[in-house]
Amino acid sequence: MPEFYIGLMSGTSVDGIDASLVDFSDGKVRLVDFFYQPFTADLKAAIEHASKPDTLIALQNYGTLDAQLGQQFADAANALLTKAKIPASSITAIGSHGQTIYHSPDNKFPFSLQIGDPNLIAEKTGITTVADFRRRDMAANGQGAPLVPAFHQAVFSHPDEDRCVVNIGGIANITVLPANQSAATTGFDTGPGNTLMDQWIHKHQGVNYDSNGIWAKTGQINDKLVALLKHDTYFHTAPPKSTGKEYFSIPWLEQKASLSEYYPEDIQASLCHLTATTICDAIKKYAPATERTLICGGGIHNDFLLQLIKQNLQHPVASTETQGIHPDHVEAMAFAWLAWQRINNLPGNLKEVTGASRPVILGGIYS
Repeated sequence: MPEFYIGLMSGTSVDGIDASLVDFSDGKVRLVDFFYQPFTADLKAAIEHASKPDTLIALQNYGTLDAQLGQQFADAANALLTKAKIPASSITAIGSHGQTIYHSPDNKFPFSLQIGDPNLIAEKTGITTVADFRRRDMAANGQGAPLVPAFHQAVFSHPDEDRCVVNIGGIANITVLPANQSAATTGFDTGPGNTLMDQWIHKHQGVNYDSNGIWAKTGQINDKLVALLKHDTYFHTAPPKSTGKEYFSIPWLEQKASLSEYYPEDIQASLCHLTATTICDAIKKYAPATERTLICGGGIHNDFLLQLIKQNLQHPVASTETQGIHPDHVEAMAFAWLAWQRINNLPGNLKEVTGASRPVILGGIYS
């Protein structure tokens, strides 16, 4: 008998909604179908405006965007069901991450804000919805992120091989999976994934991302610039730690270096190198026993970035697709899994990852 859940995810790249239909029957995790719904240019611009560190968004605009995104998430879930030809009545629950507007784990009063009203999702789909996953972990003194390592542990760990999973979204994070099943799974945000590259190419060429790293390949990596950027304290702070694009942004870049001294394409190449080396530095320092690195997230489609990562690691680097899960599907499946954990009253965080005082059950239920 199938046990269907839906996972909805919109990441820091703000490109659209990933919707996954997952079957958890027989103790397994199996993707049944997947649907991607891109954001319109207007909605993407509204989200990015609301997410700027210096933006004070009016309450009316915030409420409108929250409702608008709730409807978008509901539409994505319904479109996925239509595509899969499965009725809503067959789905146990939806796990919706929402769209992160601001993540501030190191504030005096830490918080993480995701929008996309789960009441609307539950009402428009007729399916119990689980949302607001991050704040309970933060209430237990955790960072509220990253949350995907618990799912990585469930589906990618191997008793005969020390592994590291690298998720490259707007922000990059790693999950360290020891072969020894009694050893703790750890993980953290390593720093920028695609976010700085996306912002820089949008500023100079008006496109949302550097397809296959083609523009970065035309530039020269400037070691001096990369070294300046890597002086940032975030890279030298011990985990647990998490970050967001409200930190790694164009203003951050402008504060770190005199950008007029460099060609724009050289900056793009250097930003790509920054992402690659900070990921690899983290693996070498915190997961030195790694025998295989598995890559997922949008960054896997940047050939130049993948080339730089492979050059910096001495062990095999492969897509999560080699383990049966497409790299574009991992995060949405993770939130279906987190919904499954919540419905079954099981913890969703790993305290060794987030720094929480204890494992806690994540997410509020909207029936």
